[in-house]
Amino acid sequence: GGGGISCVLQDGEVFEKAGVNVSVVSGLLSEEAARQMRSRGKALKAKDGKLPFCAMGVSSVIHPKNPHVPTMHFNYRYFEIEEADGTKQWWFGGGTDLTPTYLNEEDAVHFHKTLKEACDKHDLKLYPKYKKWCDDYFYIKHRGERRGIGGIFFDDMDSPSKEEVFQFVRSCAKAVVPCYIPIVKRHCHDSFTPEEKQWQQLRRGRYVEFNLVYDRGTKFGLLTPGSRIESILMSLPLTARWEYMHTPPESSKEAEILEVLRNPKDWVH
Repeated sequence: GGGGISCVLQDGEVFEKAGVNVSVVSGLLSEEAARQMRSRGKALKAKDGKLPFCAMGVSSVIHPKNPHVPTMHFNYRYFEIEEADGTKQWWFGGGTDLTPTYLNEEDAVHFHKTLKEACDKHDLKLYPKYKKWCDDYFYIKHRGERRGIGGIFFDDMDSPSKEEVFQFVRSCAKAVVPCYIPIVKRHCHDSFTPEEKQWQQLRRGRYVEFNLVYDRGTKFGLLTPGSRIESILMSLPLTARWEYMHTPPESSKEAEILEVLRNPKDWVH
């Protein structure tokens, strides 16, 4: 039940592909989706094997043309499940993260500081906790590296109260534009070489690998009967590249970003 709206821009002047999904859906949780949630510690009691749920969220992924402008993703969502005895379990989840092709420390600091300020309005413990969660979540295990330079990520957030968590999520969502758009404006007219564009394509290949192999939202969507596959796969870039055994030269700008992806940094202290 329910549905959503997807809006996608392709081949723009600044953005090669940029999409936004807004969804409000309901139905019965598939057994595989319920199994995934139970593996995260959710004690879900089904009635006759059925678990009614409703979920809503907004998500966006932006893949710029210029390799000096980072890819950005955000998603904020609310989930509710009705158990066999009629009680409801609810939680919020989401996050905002940055995936640069090349490392620019000034951009990284700006991005993380903006998200930290949004978190600090509610609790000073939230940013360090959710920054680490982001670094751990967006980890491409088979590559031994993160998808990007992180940001914040959280899930299963159900305390102290629904209203307080909602206000926190609103603060995070309102931080998306100020944390990202100044970076876009700073670099969208930077010159770049064919070699830099090729490195961007290779990094996008990693983005695809994470989203198809590990991303919880993509996997949930693919497991939901009747879901709209085009919207679920909206996060994938228009173009990407895979080269066999590609390794950048030591001390190169390409090797510099790899070092940070393998060993996450503290950007705000």
